[in-house]
Amino acid sequence: MKLDKIFCIMQNRSRSLLAFLFLLSCWSCLYIPDKALAAHGESIDGKLKYPAGFDRFAYTSDKAVKVGDVTLHALGSFDKMNPFTLKGNPPEGIAELVFETLASPSLDEPFAEYALLAKDIDLAPDRMSVTFTLNDKARFSDGSPVTAEDVKFSLETLQSKDAHPFFSSYYQDISRAEIINPGKIRFYFARPNREIHMIAGQLPVFSKAFYQKHPFNAADMTPPVGSGPYIISDFKQGKSITYKRNPNYWGNDIACRRGMFNFDTITFKYFQDQIVAVEAFKAGEFDFMHVNIAKQWARDLEGSQFDSGKIIKKLFPHKNDQGMQAFVYNLRRPLFQDIRVRQALGMAFDFARTNKTLFFDQYTQTQSYFSNSDLAATGLPQGLELEMLQPFKDQVPPEVFTTPITPVKTGSPQDLRNNLRAAMKLLAEAGWTVHNGKLTDKDGKPFAFEILLSSPSFERVMADFVKNLQVLGINATYRTIDQALYTQRQQDFDFDMTVEVFGQSQSPGNEQRDYWTSAAADRKGSRNIIGIKNPVVDKLVDRIIYARTQEELTAACKALDRVLWYNYYLIPNWYLATYRIAFWDKFSRPESLPLYYTPFQLLMTWWSK
Repeated sequence: MKLDKIFCIMQNRSRSLLAFLFLLSCWSCLYIPDKALAAHGESIDGKLKYPAGFDRFAYTSDKAVKVGDVTLHALGSFDKMNPFTLKGNPPEGIAELVFETLASPSLDEPFAEYALLAKDIDLAPDRMSVTFTLNDKARFSDGSPVTAEDVKFSLETLQSKDAHPFFSSYYQDISRAEIINPGKIRFYFARPNREIHMIAGQLPVFSKAFYQKHPFNAADMTPPVGSGPYIISDFKQGKSITYKRNPNYWGNDIACRRGMFNFDTITFKYFQDQIVAVEAFKAGEFDFMHVNIAKQWARDLEGSQFDSGKIIKKLFPHKNDQGMQAFVYNLRRPLFQDIRVRQALGMAFDFARTNKTLFFDQYTQTQSYFSNSDLAATGLPQGLELEMLQPFKDQVPPEVFTTPITPVKTGSPQDLRNNLRAAMKLLAEAGWTVHNGKLTDKDGKPFAFEILLSSPSFERVMADFVKNLQVLGINATYRTIDQALYTQRQQDFDFDMTVEVFGQSQSPGNEQRDYWTSAAADRKGSRNIIGIKNPVVDKLVDRIIYARTQEELTAACKALDRVLWYNYYLIPNWYLATYRIAFWDKFSRPESLPLYYTPFQLLMTWWSK
């Protein structure tokens, strides 16, 4: 998930869409051949934790009651009601609360999902098609039944240019949909893919009738018709939105919905930045807050209300793959096309000092694109991983084979001095020299760039980084801009450097195309904001997507990890293996935690006291 996680900056892009994309990537599976999949769900080997007819997920509670209101916060604003298109910003929560998929994930199994809108899932023996039989009770919020025609419309819409370009890539291995009867639909696959039947189950289903009246990609503020547990009851554009629990929700008795979505209303209030939001939280303007700024957790969230227990601060552990957060280069800029330049700039970031002086030593330095997981490359490549890399030996940096992934050493003034000396040597090799304190190229053009930010909280981090760059003669500046403009500039790849999170699931798959491949580099709105066009990366992404065993998947991820790392496409940051959550003492909670989840998913298992 994932859409955030670690010192998360999910607000930097369309947060509802990113959250939804994170859920998609977290529901991926592994392929193990010749196993039948249970009709009420699907998993990596046909084995599911929960049997047919199960009552509820273990991380929910039979004591939960559906009562009360909860107020949350969001950053920025919103100007559309469709979270599945490219332009504009949807309101927080709409993808999770209003829309539903054919199958629902289990948050305590890494590779399993259970029937939701579909009541039966039938994977063909050759694994080249899957048939979904819809639940005959499934209804949209206007009372109309969910039909196979709606499912087919949803797939074709998401594969079209009307939807965010991520989806056409994500669903590209579903070649077509065939309506068997009004309550049954079959998806055919273009080629074998270990996770494609699971991806098919993740399809969000839209009301065809609604979108025939309201064009899918129109800038329309009409609240959509969905099949989810909530409907939009009120909103003030860009300022707040309230979701009301649908009294006629069809799925209240579905096992994967019992004990969840317990609040009568869920309201999101919008704030312009996280600093203001923290003060509003302490003043009681909203009830629950995932804290992604270390200083706020350590220093700002304290006082009599915390001492008395009116507000609770608690760390919630999880087992999510933490992916990569980093300062990312825009390789479309000539300034960053030399690998030596990219490596040199990374040496100017002093993680240890930043972690100590700004983050109260709360974070771990990132040393993988798959942080906090078994998919992270360690030591030197060997076995199947080495076999995968060997054909590309002349096309990748030699360090891929000779040097274990190692982050820049920091921790003392001498470390920083050594790093800056090494950086200066690399810059000189790349043709840059210092004249009158300024780093210039052979034509006398100064080395200068701007770091684009969406949150002022990151300015403290950048201040030290920019100061170190100045020692090298580099004129780097940073600027925080309006959230909506920031999102647009990222989608248009209009920046020099920015901060980005690449969330990962326990089983990476199709979403990797959108992160790293040449095909995504020039597609506006893709997650390949770096602009990577590397044929070796493209081939390793294919090895991930079409891996047939856990061993192949792990080896392919580790191989990709090394190739990405030693091309210095970004400057790695840090991660945290817990969620820092503060909340007013108005909630009851299940006894058990899920394993793979987001803070919002966790909250949806709670209820009002």
